[in-house]
Amino acid sequence: GNMYADVVEDQGIKVQRRLNLGTRDVVFPSLESGELTLVPEYNGALLSYLSKGESDVTSPEETTEELKAELPKGLIALKASEAQDKDALVVTPQTAEKYDLKTTSDLAPVADELIVGGPPEMPDRPDGLPGLKRVYGIEFEEFKPLDAGGPLTIEAIANGDIDVGRMFTSQGIIDARGWIVLEDDKELSPAQNIIPIIRKQDSSGKIEDALNKLSATLTTEDLKKLNKRVEVDKEDPEVVAKDYLQQKGLLQ
Repeated sequence: GNMYADVVEDQGIKVQRRLNLGTRDVVFPSLESGELTLVPEYNGALLSYLSKGESDVTSPEETTEELKAELPKGLIALKASEAQDKDALVVTPQTAEKYDLKTTSDLAPVADELIVGGPPEMPDRPDGLPGLKRVYGIEFEEFKPLDAGGPLTIEAIANGDIDVGRMFTSQGIIDARGWIVLEDDKELSPAQNIIPIIRKQDSSGKIEDALNKLSATLTTEDLKKLNKRVEVDKEDPEVVAKDYLQQKGLLQ
């Protein structure tokens, strides 16, 4: 949010920041009504919201194209970034070495010896335990209901209470702890590329160019490093955002 505001302000356009407003059920209607002008979104999550969960595409390109077709009239999606914040299965280096784990597929032959932890809804979500069984043939020894990549899951991985934790690919704590994200090699989890959604009537060539340049630069690795500075090192998000934009030459 701060990055989007900074690059638009850099074009001489006044921006009012309204961050941390809550869930998509709050934010998206505000965008449709004109109360908000621009929001950072995830292409897969927004597509699922608009299609009521009926979309089954998973690749970034297909997800973005389908999202553009589903957007209400008056809203447009700009360039999606490479940066994603996908659901991910995370293990410690010790677990990875013991069971020779690099990808999610590698879990299939050993999952019946492992305990997995994640959000309470993981046993019911199509891309949760049912999807892991359907797509990968994975059935864990036990599931522990914890949270969505939060302190309960982090503590459980660190303490060895679980062997595999469901987290998010851009979480800074993963690199800070030296943990390993298993590659979702069969693309069970839908794409979650960060993408600007803007009201068409409020957009302009200058705004779109600035946001598209940012999207073309931002990677998942960048996100992890930035999130570490905020989540782990407790730096100010606004300062971290501006630092990144200046380092990448995105501010005049």
